[in-house]
Order: sequence, then C-alpha cells, then structure tokens
Amino acid sequence: MERLASSILLLWGWRRWAVAALAGAVLALAQAPFDLIIVAFASFPVLVWLLDGAAGEPGAGFLRRLFPAAVTGWWFGFGYFVAGTWWIGNALLVESDRFAWALPLAIVGLPAVLAMFHALACALARLLWSDGHGRIAALAAAFLLCEWLREWVLTGFPWNAIGYAAMPTPILMQVASVIGVSGMNGLAVLVFATPAVFGSRRRIVLPAMLAVILLATQIGYGWWRIAQPLPEETAFSARLVQPAIAQDRKWDQGFRDAIFSDLLALTTAAPADGDKRPDLVIWPETSIPFLLTERPDAVGAIADALQPGQMLFAGAVRAEGTEGVEARYYNAIYAFDDSGQIVGAADKLHLVPFGEYLPFAGLLRQAGLEAVASRGAPFVAASQTGAPPLPRGKAAPPPVCYEIIFPAEVDARGHRVMANVTNDAWYGDTAGPYQHLRQAQLRAVEQGVTMLRAANNGISAVIDPFGRITGAIGFGEKGAVDRKVTPYSIATQDLRFRPLNYWLIFTILACYALFQSLPYRRAKIDINGMSHP
Repeated sequence: MERLASSILLLWGWRRWAVAALAGAVLALAQAPFDLIIVAFASFPVLVWLLDGAAGEPGAGFLRRLFPAAVTGWWFGFGYFVAGTWWIGNALLVESDRFAWALPLAIVGLPAVLAMFHALACALARLLWSDGHGRIAALAAAFLLCEWLREWVLTGFPWNAIGYAAMPTPILMQVASVIGVSGMNGLAVLVFATPAVFGSRRRIVLPAMLAVILLATQIGYGWWRIAQPLPEETAFSARLVQPAIAQDRKWDQGFRDAIFSDLLALTTAAPADGDKRPDLVIWPETSIPFLLTERPDAVGAIADALQPGQMLFAGAVRAEGTEGVEARYYNAIYAFDDSGQIVGAADKLHLVPFGEYLPFAGLLRQAGLEAVASRGAPFVAASQTGAPPLPRGKAAPPPVCYEIIFPAEVDARGHRVMANVTNDAWYGDTAGPYQHLRQAQLRAVEQGVTMLRAANNGISAVIDPFGRITGAIGFGEKGAVDRKVTPYSIATQDLRFRPLNYWLIFTILACYALFQSLPYRRAKIDINGMSHP
C-alpha cells in the first residue's frame, strides 16, 4: 500500500490528470443502478494520494499554491460527472434535428462546470492539509460544504451527491432521517477516504476504528429504525399509471387521442387481485397530451372513467393568459374528483434550466436557442405551490420530476403522503431513471412519509417512509400498479433542525482537520526557516 501511495503521489503532468479522471469515473459506479460501493473505497484514497503530491511551489502566491490541488479535484470531478451523467445527452436526441449539435455541451460541458465544485473542495481541503488522518477530515469537510453549494449555485444541480453512494439500501438510508444527504456527504467521504491512511505507517488504528464505528452506527441505526412499530390508520388504495409513451410521440398531434385513451383504459382496468377500484389514480408528469381548455370533452371523459369516490391526480400543462396577452405555461398537477371537477392544483416551482426554460433568455434567443422541452413555449416557474387533496381528507405536496432532487426544497411537514410525478422517457433505459428513483427514495426517508411516484416511463413506484419500494413498474413497461397506502409520518425530528445536524458535522470535521494540521504547519515553518536563514 505504501508503494502504491508513493507512486500515485509522484505522478506528474498528464498522467496525474488521467489517474484523477479515472478515479472519478470509477466512483460513478458506486451510484445507482450499479451500487458498487466498494469502488468508493478505492477512488477516494487515490484522490487523497494525488492531493498529497499537489502542493504548490514554496514561496508562490496563495492561489498558485492551491492551484495544483484544484486542478486535481477538477479532473476527478470531470471523470465522475462524465461517467455519471452522460445520459443527459439522450434528451437532445429526441429531436436530434434541432438539438444534436448541443450533445458536447451536455456530455462534456455540464460535467466540466460541475467539476468546479470538486475543484473547490480539493483546494479548500489543501488549506488544512496534513500528513495524517486530519487531511481525510479536511477533505470530508470540504466536500460537505461544496456538495451543499451544488444544491444552490445557479439554481443548483445536486445530482449524484456523494452521500447517495453510501446509502444504496433501505437499511443504510435511515441515517438520512437525522442528518440528511447533506450530512452524509461529509461522513461518506470521511469513511471512503480512510484507506488512504494505510499508505503510511503513521497512526492508522484510530482512523480505521472510527470508520468502522461510523459504519456500524449507520447499519445499527437503520436496523433499529426499520424495526419500529408503525401506527395503524385507515388506509386508502392508490393506482400508479405508467403509459410508457415514447418521448418523440408524446406531443405528436397524431398520437394525442391514442395516448389519452390509453391513460383512461389503464385507469378503468379492473384490479388484478379482484379488490375494489383504487381510491386514487395518479397519472405522470404532463400526461394529459393537450391543454384542457382546448378539449373540454376530456374533462367529461375523465369523469366517466372515475367511479364514485375516486380521485385522479394528473400531470398537465396549464396555460394562463387573456386575449391579446402572451400565454404563460405552467408544469402543473390537477386533482379531479369523480365528477371531473378540478378540486386542487399545484404548479412546478423549480424548473429545469435549458430544459423547461432558457436562462438569460433575451440574450440566448437572439442566438437562436430555445429550451429543449418547451417546444417554443417555455414554462414559467410558479411563485408558490399547493397540496392537492387526497381521499379521506388528506393532502399531498407534489414535487414534480426534477424538484425531487433538492433536499431543502421538498417539505412534507404536516402531511403524510407525497405524490411525485415525473417523465424519465427523455433519458432512455440508462442510469438516469434509476438515479432519479434513488433520490426519490431518500426524500421519502428524509421526510418520513410514503411517496407515490408515477412516471410516464422510468420507474413508477410506491415508496414507504423507510425508502422501501413496495410496488413498482419497470422501465419500458406499460401498465398500472395498485397498492394500499397507510398515510403515516415517522419524521425523526422537526425538519427545521436537520441543517443544524449537518453543519455540526462540518464544524467537527473542520476543527479536527485544523487541529491535526497545526503541527504539520509548524514543521513546514521550521523547515522554511532553516532553508532560508
């Protein structure tokens, strides 16, 4: 191990960057659907050893001293995001005649931008670098901070945060109920990078013991939490509808009636187990293939499809505007009662940049650009959303598609069920839909409520408050799944206090790294003093 660490530390030039990119690309295998968590215990030690050799020239300015570490981190992040998010390019091939030219921007350009956060993390870690376990804590604290920044900067894109790799199963997910994915980002790096201490003979027992204790605590807490008895309440039954419509047909006028008929047929199909019809039916994001204002007959068809007491949640495009005024389009969810009346609605708050709307629209439209999913009419973000009603007097906050990846924006306080509608057909049968599902599972655990997730194509699933999937429809499958839903909440604590927990983790890691770096810093000062009397 020492020989391997030394050889990596001494790499220079393109070999250093290539090894960093390869280590990052391998790390992507720790995310869904592969869940090869073992590779994280190899990728992060390699990053640590690369950073050991990334010291700037003595006497150089502050930024120049951090530059080698930042470049190393950038290549690591670039490899990670290219390998983990390349599938985003599939969305540009749905209308390849219009958007294929942008493939390099999606496959290479976006990872190049996201890698800046890993570059920043490695540069910050070098500020508190030492030659012992303290440097592992410094890297963990820096990644916690920079992954948190990735949730917010430029509207945020926290896809495949490091913490997800440490929680591939429901047992391992339960810790998110206390510290969230944000806190897990720091602890995951701390544990994943621990094998780096075996690259030297200095103080390896305590770091190894700490990693084992953290892993044992995560597993033990998961077993304990899942074993807790759940309150018994009156359940309602729900049906998730997955029409599996090819994305290139979804808005084709020639297919609209057939698509709507399929949705109605899946809604009215008799339950496979001979039970009564479900109380709630959920159609996926933008499932209604036309504006309801243009097809009043559609409301009547919905009413005919619903039996007394049934409700329907349906994703739709909602238009707002008056004659002579440019229409505003919202990505919405409608709640219909059995008479076809809309009894509740919610609009999407957090839109996908370059997908549903065009940032800097005035400038970019002059260059002939448009949002990929807007079809010439970009969506407008809602100023506030609602919680459409559920059967039995309940209500459900409805994060729409992309919104589910933002831990701080999903808030089910006061509710016991979430309804998540999405459309992952854009990305084909790649890692993307599985990664999206994993993030939905963690939101259910963090919020402590059941999630009903309906996808046009992707993975529709009923997810219980422990992140367990109790019913699902696989990618490419057309059909419906019925499940009884017991609306209960098992939130571990008030969600307002969870950020305090992960900032406490950050503070402990940063203080420990600072403490460990002080002797290292004094030694460097002494050496510099001797070299320059």
